[in-house]
Amino acid sequence: MSRALDDVVVLDLTRQFCASLSAAFLADFGARVIRLDVPPLRAPSDGRWNHEADLIHRNKESLALDPSTKRGGALLHQLVAKADVIVTDWQRDELAALGIDYAGASALRPDIVFGRISGFGPQGPDAELPPIDELAAARTGMMPILPQPGQPPIYTGAGAMHATVMLAFGVVTALIHRQVSGEGQEVDVSLFGANMYGAALDIQAFLAIGEGDRFLNPISRMDVSNPMSGSLYPSADGRWVTLTMPDTDRWWPVFSAAVGIAADDPRFDTHDKRTETNRLELIRELEAAFGKQPGSHWRQVFQEKQMSADVIERFDYPANDQQVLANRYILDLDHPSFGPVKSLGFPIFMSDSPARLERLAPCVGQHTAQVLHELLAYPEDSIHELRAAGVVA
Repeated sequence: MSRALDDVVVLDLTRQFCASLSAAFLADFGARVIRLDVPPLRAPSDGRWNHEADLIHRNKESLALDPSTKRGGALLHQLVAKADVIVTDWQRDELAALGIDYAGASALRPDIVFGRISGFGPQGPDAELPPIDELAAARTGMMPILPQPGQPPIYTGAGAMHATVMLAFGVVTALIHRQVSGEGQEVDVSLFGANMYGAALDIQAFLAIGEGDRFLNPISRMDVSNPMSGSLYPSADGRWVTLTMPDTDRWWPVFSAAVGIAADDPRFDTHDKRTETNRLELIRELEAAFGKQPGSHWRQVFQEKQMSADVIERFDYPANDQQVLANRYILDLDHPSFGPVKSLGFPIFMSDSPARLERLAPCVGQHTAQVLHELLAYPEDSIHELRAAGVVA
């Protein structure tokens, strides 16, 4: 079965989780992703399953190369000339020193797609700052409003995952453009920009409305404007219930029955009473109601009544959820060294050309000879000589 990115050759020059996973996403859909392992090489396994590597380097090949040597640098240039795409998170001066920044890479292959994750974008005074997600997230304005008032800002790490998908999307879009125009181009996704889009609803609202406490300060869960939407309540076993029912007129009859409040209770019989006049009183009533039963009870009620509400889970829930398994969001693997294990699967569904897991993360240099022979037509004796000289491993 063919896949969307069959015949696309990607050179993976990455160090960080998000950029490496972006290259893996391309491999999942058929791209031949060649990971360049350069000194200092990845440490050998300590006998435990390297679960991170098997996620971010799945479906890749590994070529171990020292580009700091004259012959290694020349070999790297040959690889770039054969690649359709470069995916990297290296600093631009580091790439330039090897002659494989965008200018150098496009000189070697004019139609190359050069995809890079940066810290703060390709332009501006901070363009050369390193790509560190927490520092990028710190500038977005989102971290201080996530916790309850009086608590420290919260770093979620979600921005790096946005950057992962955005880079893969940018690369694929550039490949489509190349099919039409024959032109390559540079694609830059910054952690700063990705974190901003992670907070897109709030930032866009702030840009439209301007300064205000709603956007600049954290909001207590007791101060939500609608007790039935965006609000959290603890259940009897300490698990939190989340409600997303902004149209209270629609939901009130079934919701009020579920929590033991009369639908015609004069305190709450209109939307304005529920969200303005008697808002705090309704919050107190819901606090008491949800505290009487465990989270499992409330999930069953929500499902039976088809209400827009749920229970906030921990990681053990998706790890064993039938919906997760049915959609291949988590895979059951038979690891050759560690037996049955679970690993994250594929977040994108395609009916006719789905993602596939063809290989786990390679060992360092596992495919060096294969890549040199197949991609660059090196004979076996030349590969042996390069190994003996310490150029490849």
